[in-house]
Amino acid sequence: MPSEPIFGEIVKAELEACLDAPITRYFEAELRDDPDVLAQLLADKRNPNTKMAYEKDIKDFFLKMTACTPNRDSVLEFLHLQREQAVMVVLKYKALLISGGLREATINRRLAAIKSLAAMGRKLGVCDYSLEDVSGEKVRAYRDTRGVDYREIAKVSVVFDRETLLGKRNYAIFMLLWSNALRRGEISQLNVGDFDFYGRQLRILGKGQGTNDEFIELSAESGRAIAQWLIARGDMKDDAPMFTALDFRHEGHRLTGDGIYKIVRAAFEKAGIKKMMSPHRVRHSAITTILDETDGNIRKARKVSRHADVRTLMIYDDNRRKDQWQVSEMLAGLLKKES
Repeated sequence: MPSEPIFGEIVKAELEACLDAPITRYFEAELRDDPDVLAQLLADKRNPNTKMAYEKDIKDFFLKMTACTPNRDSVLEFLHLQREQAVMVVLKYKALLISGGLREATINRRLAAIKSLAAMGRKLGVCDYSLEDVSGEKVRAYRDTRGVDYREIAKVSVVFDRETLLGKRNYAIFMLLWSNALRRGEISQLNVGDFDFYGRQLRILGKGQGTNDEFIELSAESGRAIAQWLIARGDMKDDAPMFTALDFRHEGHRLTGDGIYKIVRAAFEKAGIKKMMSPHRVRHSAITTILDETDGNIRKARKVSRHADVRTLMIYDDNRRKDQWQVSEMLAGLLKKES
């Protein structure tokens, strides 16, 4: 056994050797290859819907500009461009989107995905430019917030055949869209374990909240509708999707936002409603009705809608009250008085 001084010298030598080791000693395998920037960008997104949207939008960019789907090399080639070259490519892509008749919000979403790709490239040290010079399109949000009134909604509520499995599912979804003003993405992400029947609560992952969830109160009718659907379906495992597809090809799979959209469209058409409706317009209808029935109580409307910015609800209230129309009528009336 070595003596105490000799043992101390050995430990000292080992520590010095560790300090002299190259910095990539333990991370060499991680740093050997060029980074997969797109994969890293997608891995950085918690919400699966956000991840899917980014992947779709970036794929569209590369298909339109290179005629190939994005891969590690093509992404790096784009990120290695000079700033002026990259801006020119993205501006050409934007012009293609505009000429294709895409809406302003869609164009802005796709540009945001490309900007995020460049930002991730900068973080990983493979890109030295920003795409902030590429401006988005001006969007006027919430131009049509009225939807339809509750009398029209009542007509739709009775078109579901609640003796069938399909009718039970669709009615439960409809009630969540109407009485809780949920977004279709929030409904699609629900699992069975998110539903508390006795507490009449639902745990939801709200828009832009990452993994943060919140509990909302359910009406008695909504609670019964969900319970009747789940009992009829039979799968009560907590991690099972709450709403699943029932068609032969996709039976048992989580119902997508697109599937919910089709349910709403079909129900309103069956009820004879002429206005083109969507899940979000049902949400608009619910929020506007709250304001109508509470004499413009923004606080109550915010509790149900969960809008982070109260100014959004002011737009709903202004549209509901038709202030612009009333003022225009007043101005026209003043001319009649003087004529």
